[in-house]
Amino acid sequence: MKNIGRSWILGLALFLILLVLIAVSLNFGAASADSVVIWNIRLPRTVAAIGVGVGLGSAGVLLQGSLRNPLADPALVGVSAGAALGAVLGAAIGLPFNSIGVTSIAVITSSVAMAVVVWVSRSNGRVEVVTVLLAGIAVSAFGAAAMSIIISTSDLAGTRSVSFWTTGSFSLSNWSGVNSMWPAIAIGLILAFFLAPSLDLLALGDEGAYASGVAVSRVRALALLAAVLLTAAGVAVVGVIAFVGLVVPHAVRLVIGPSHRQLLVVSAVGGAVVLLLADTIARLALNPIEIPVGSVTAILGAPVFFVLLRRARNRQGGWA
Repeated sequence: MKNIGRSWILGLALFLILLVLIAVSLNFGAASADSVVIWNIRLPRTVAAIGVGVGLGSAGVLLQGSLRNPLADPALVGVSAGAALGAVLGAAIGLPFNSIGVTSIAVITSSVAMAVVVWVSRSNGRVEVVTVLLAGIAVSAFGAAAMSIIISTSDLAGTRSVSFWTTGSFSLSNWSGVNSMWPAIAIGLILAFFLAPSLDLLALGDEGAYASGVAVSRVRALALLAAVLLTAAGVAVVGVIAFVGLVVPHAVRLVIGPSHRQLLVVSAVGGAVVLLLADTIARLALNPIEIPVGSVTAILGAPVFFVLLRRARNRQGGWA
């Protein structure tokens, strides 16, 4: 009961902060705050930031729970790089930016990247923490190289301008992009909500979860699919944004505990808050120059990752 009360308090506090950030995001910027600017530029950008933040926060919970890896983050395990490669590939074959077609290809390539990482990382029936990170680095490097080749050789001028997908930016967000990403995010959230009780049991280990009646392979596959949907939809619109899916679930878990249903809800709101705050900083810190929002989250998230990495290593007695 105490954790439920904390969940409500933290969730409400984050929601109120989110409302304040929405007001700031809509009313402050380089251009005047007239109705055309707000409706056609700032509002879709704000909604996109909220949607991507919800997706990344929830995806981090699913990856950490299903892989039982405290360091899992969509960008660190190659999911985001796979989605970005699919988005660039979709643009290169002539699909319009911010479309369902580009998002669909991003989901497919992101799923392949996730499958490769899990396949490489499995040993004796379990997914190793260190191998997940190393496999994620390899998949991300491959995705970046493939994107570079596609961008540099494409005849479409639009494809040559999509380097923002490697650093993350909401500068090209519009209503078409918002509409293209919400269906995948909605499906991912629904899947995540129904899988949450099984993820609680999965924390006992595969054998303990089996003994409790959990179909471990199916639950893990569905959780990873939901994480891919939640991540790829946002990456296809705004590019790769790291560390949100790592930092937010950890911070929320410290306050409300490990119950995945509560963790998913509060992390979704927390992800929206963190990413909208990061985008606001990216827009206003050096106004009128805009910083890539992925750079802001990386600067804030990298030190946290180092701390978590050291803690995970100490907990497992070293990785020599």
